[in-house]
Amino acid sequence: MTKLTKILMLTSALTLAHAAHAQEGEPIKIGVLHSLSGTMAISETTLKDTVLMLVEQQNAKGGVLGRPLEAVVVDPASDWPLFAEKARELLTVSDVDAIFGCWTSVSRKSVLPVIEELNGLLFYPVQYEGEESSKNVIYTGAAPNQQAIPAVDYMTEELGVEKWALLGTDYVYPRTTNNILDAYLKSKGVAEEDIFVNYTPFGHSDWSKIVADVVALGADGKKVGVVSTINGDANVGFYKELAAAGVSADDIPVMAFSVGEEELSGLDTANLVGHLAAWNYFQTAESDQNTAFIEGWHEFTGDTNRVTNDPMEATMIGFNAWVAAVEKAGTTDVDPVLDAIVGIEVPNLTGGTATVLPNHHLTKPVLIGEIREDGQFDIVSQTEPVPGDAWTDYLPESAVLDADWPGKDCGMFNTQTNSCVQVQSNY
Repeated sequence: MTKLTKILMLTSALTLAHAAHAQEGEPIKIGVLHSLSGTMAISETTLKDTVLMLVEQQNAKGGVLGRPLEAVVVDPASDWPLFAEKARELLTVSDVDAIFGCWTSVSRKSVLPVIEELNGLLFYPVQYEGEESSKNVIYTGAAPNQQAIPAVDYMTEELGVEKWALLGTDYVYPRTTNNILDAYLKSKGVAEEDIFVNYTPFGHSDWSKIVADVVALGADGKKVGVVSTINGDANVGFYKELAAAGVSADDIPVMAFSVGEEELSGLDTANLVGHLAAWNYFQTAESDQNTAFIEGWHEFTGDTNRVTNDPMEATMIGFNAWVAAVEKAGTTDVDPVLDAIVGIEVPNLTGGTATVLPNHHLTKPVLIGEIREDGQFDIVSQTEPVPGDAWTDYLPESAVLDADWPGKDCGMFNTQTNSCVQVQSNY
């Protein structure tokens, strides 16, 4: 009996030692490439914290492939060329297996050549202008058909908007999105003179003239609506000027594509009630998954006032899809992970699932939210999951393009010539 006990104890000790060794093996490194300073820190710092929370939670489950995860955090400081330098550093010096990062499209465009040259893997968690599909990027934010187009339809059908002010920060995402919206609105019969477009630099603060111009659009009695692709801390001045001008949501509704709970947490929202945002997730979504996510976020941050938002959900979806693909492939090597990731389904936070598509985009529901006085959103509209379209149907150059990595091994397949186009379009 004593001998048997000793054998069992030795076996148990060896098993525990093996498990401990497995979880204490060489860490799997992932890069976190988000601005922690500069104009975009208001939005991106939260995504850095989100990745750190997900890493902590995954390590508590035993890590990935029996190895712990280690996050390598860098600060590209809202400096677009620095994003490329930091991405190269993460891949060549830190030797990360995947990168979670970027917010603006100009930062993603800066990183893209580096990721493709070094065969890295980037999970990009923010809504964007589409018109891109890279083998080395998984786009977990919304394409225009999952945000911009449905938002404009809502404003037309539910709010009666007839004249449009397309206001954006001066870089690729707002310009391309507004090109798409301009073409879409004109296809719906909106006259060119009923579309006003204006761009401002990052960090722009003097909004008095622009807000006055928007108000003047309605002088003929037509209903005016604003579509905002203003990014970063410039939103603070924009909304303050709206309030100072006495513009309410009933007068001129604003539909924002880059303002969520995090941005509103720093604003006096009393005069913004009723203005809108289009995302694929709001903190007020009712689901068991969302309740658990919020509780985990508050526990991680130690602050029950910290809000959640759409890019956080997209970060979570991308992280969980990567974990699932790594476990399916049995390796963190990029090519096998990319082979495994298409078709992966992971839970979203609105009660459904997100599927990784052959074009490296996701299926996502479209939600419209009205700003509340407490800085949260009342969800006034929600669709079934919509497949992300890498190439819009509303620009003639793009309408003929398709993206299919497992099938055609191409992100720009011309369906008219049946050939793969090699050069990405930046518009």
